[in-house]
Amino acid sequence: MAKSVVQEFTKGLWAEIPLFRLVLGLCPALAVTKSVENGIGMGVATTFVLVCSNVLISLFQNVIPKKVRIACFIVVIATFVTIVELAMQAFVYDLFLKLGIFIPLIVVNCIVLGRAEAFAAKNNVGRSLLDGLGIGIGFTLALSSLALVREALGSGTITLPSLSGAGTVFELFGPSFQPFGFMVEAPGAFVCLGLMLCVMNMLGKK
Repeated sequence: MAKSVVQEFTKGLWAEIPLFRLVLGLCPALAVTKSVENGIGMGVATTFVLVCSNVLISLFQNVIPKKVRIACFIVVIATFVTIVELAMQAFVYDLFLKLGIFIPLIVVNCIVLGRAEAFAAKNNVGRSLLDGLGIGIGFTLALSSLALVREALGSGTITLPSLSGAGTVFELFGPSFQPFGFMVEAPGAFVCLGLMLCVMNMLGKK
C-alpha cells in the first residue's frame, strides 16, 4: 500500500512527467519559459489548479452525471483558475502581467483536464491528490529546467520570483558574454525543447 502511494506521487516526477514524457502542455511551455521566474510561476499556478480540481472531482465523482462530466470538469477547473488569477493580481501583479493570457488558458490545459478525466474521476481523494501534486511538481520542474537553459543562454541571467514585486535577477557571466538571443525567441524554444526531449529519451532508455 505504501509503495502504491509513493508511486502515485513520483510517477509525475519522471515516468509521466508531462512535458518530457507525455509531451503535454507545450503551449505554455514554449510561450512563457523565457525566464525561470515565468516557468516557476506558471508551474505553481497549474499545480494549484490541478490538485484542487483533482480533489473536488474525485470527491463528487459519483454525483457528476456521466453525460455532462466534461462540462462539469471544465466548470470546476475554471473556478480554481479564477481563484489563481485573482490571487496573482493581488499578490504578484508583475508576474501576472508577464504570464498574461496563459493564466486563464490553464482552463483548457490538456494536462489538467486529462488528469480529471483519466484519473480523478476514477480514484479516491487521497490518490487523486497525490496524482495532481506529483504531476504538478513534475510540470513545474520541466518548465523551470527549460526556462533555465533558455534564459541562461539567451540572456546570461537567471530570474527568480519574488513576492516584493519584480523578479530577482542574477548575472551568470561576465560583461564580455554575448547572449545567444535565438534561445529566447519562439524558434529557440522549439529547438531547446527538442534537444531536452532527446536527452530525456536517452536517459529513459538507459
